[in-house]
Amino acid sequence: MKASASSRAAYLDGPLESLSTSQTLRQYFELTKPRIELLIIISTAVGYCYGIASHFNVATFINVLMGTALMAAGSATLNQWYERDIDAQMKRTSMRPIPSGAIPATHALVFGLAVSIAGLLQLAFFVNTLAAFLGFLTLAGYLFAYTPLKRLGPICTTVGAFPGAMPPLIGFAAAAGHLTPGAWVLFAILFLWQFPHFHAIAWLYKEQYEQAGIKMLAVVKPNGNGLAAEILLALILLVPATLAPAFLGMAGKMYFVAACILNVGFLYFGLRMSRNRTRQRARSLLLASVLYLPALFAFLVLSDPRLSL
Repeated sequence: MKASASSRAAYLDGPLESLSTSQTLRQYFELTKPRIELLIIISTAVGYCYGIASHFNVATFINVLMGTALMAAGSATLNQWYERDIDAQMKRTSMRPIPSGAIPATHALVFGLAVSIAGLLQLAFFVNTLAAFLGFLTLAGYLFAYTPLKRLGPICTTVGAFPGAMPPLIGFAAAAGHLTPGAWVLFAILFLWQFPHFHAIAWLYKEQYEQAGIKMLAVVKPNGNGLAAEILLALILLVPATLAPAFLGMAGKMYFVAACILNVGFLYFGLRMSRNRTRQRARSLLLASVLYLPALFAFLVLSDPRLSL
């Protein structure tokens, strides 16, 4: 295993394998982590919708989505460039574009920097200064705090949740030019959601994380007690955070009922995993988290009182 990882790591900066143009483009697309990118775009769009004061500006909306998407793509690429040695050691990441040899590390670095800068400039010139500043904080927090902390200790999850929850703020700032309590409610929802989501992933792959030297909570405290406590705390705090929009006039009764039902379901899967920490229950919690957030945001937007005006 170690020999295999070493041999793979040895050519991370080696020559690009012979790929067709379409295959190469697909590898660069994979560098952007498209599934996470989609969630970021959705979260930014929700933030924009709630930042609108009078009318929907299509040009601003498109620019904030594109700018945020570019910055997210760049940060994902730079993260993989930085962690290419770790990715080469784990089965779940060894076939990513850089460790697999499909894209040389230097090419990925240039691509990540170029896309990140392009996104930042798009937010600065075509949206507004606040959105660009929040985008910069997101990029800096992800790359210079969360990413290196993964090798140092489990605090990385909490630190990483801050940049991870920024997209709604960027969207809100794009529409309003400032932030309100409603914007911070959206931030809180996404911030808390990340704990059960990423702890479930960490529990599923804790052996691989340990082998690669990633000090997630599941690795540092392998009995799972600390992980279970953080999952349950986040799920409990999600209840008032997700119900707050109904009391702030951001959503109506339909959302309130839907949020209650979704929270009960999410909490159920969290409790199951906390009591019996098996891989199957971690996988079920992960699936529940993936379904929970888009559903919650959909009901939130559809229940916006302004839609009935």
